Amino acid sequence: MRPEQDAFGQLLTANLRGSQEPEVYERDDGYVSLGRGPALYFAPYESWPPAEREASAYVQGRVLDIGCGAGRHALHFQQQGHDLVAVDISPLAVQVCRERGVRDARALSITQLSRSLGLFDTITLWGSFGMMGTPKRARWLLRRFHGLTTDQGRIIAAALNPYGATDPAHLAYHEQNRQRGRLAGQVRIRVRFHQYATPWFDLLLVSPDEMRDLLSETGWHVTRTFGDENGAYIPILEKT
Repeated sequence: MRPEQDAFGQLLTANLRGSQEPEVYERDDGYVSLGRGPALYFAPYESWPPAEREASAYVQGRVLDIGCGAGRHALHFQQQGHDLVAVDISPLAVQVCRERGVRDARALSITQLSRSLGLFDTITLWGSFGMMGTPKRARWLLRRFHGLTTDQGRIIAAALNPYGATDPAHLAYHEQNRQRGRLAGQVRIRVRFHQYATPWFDLLLVSPDEMRDLLSETGWHVTRTFGDENGAYIPILEKT
């Protein structure tokens, strides 16, 4: 990732230095929205959403934190005594993690993860199951994660059900997706901050039923779910 593309990392760096500015999300149909900035990315455990705190009780053993951002989860679980590797596609985000005290933070994309990192007992995607990108890539990654985890390994993945949307702009986007043979919640976006913009990327928003379909023949199944299945929810995935 070129420096001018690391909008998310620039945001986190500015937030670390005291800025309260949020990021901007731009969808490929022109829709824009503001993120939550430091209120989310630097939140202490006590300020996490209840579903995150509940799901965090299922973190076990050695942890791979994918999409670690500013390291709020990595720092918490590191302090809890877990051996942890934090990864993010943003080099500047990784730098922020290191500055904040994350001991093992690496600049890697989700597709670059391999057995060279060792085996893990828990893989977390607190930043969102959506980073799987597309249904095809999600199944490929889930099978890959199966080989990166121990026999009792699990995945904890924050997700968002797109069908709770009521905004006409979102509903129109869902319909456009259906007409193109895509899942309604397949979103193509980029992140902007000041003069910086990430490359366009795919975000996969799925309902609980769609997630279960994606898990078929990947070696994973949902054992419990926290949060609101009609909105933001966090499933615990364990091996079949």
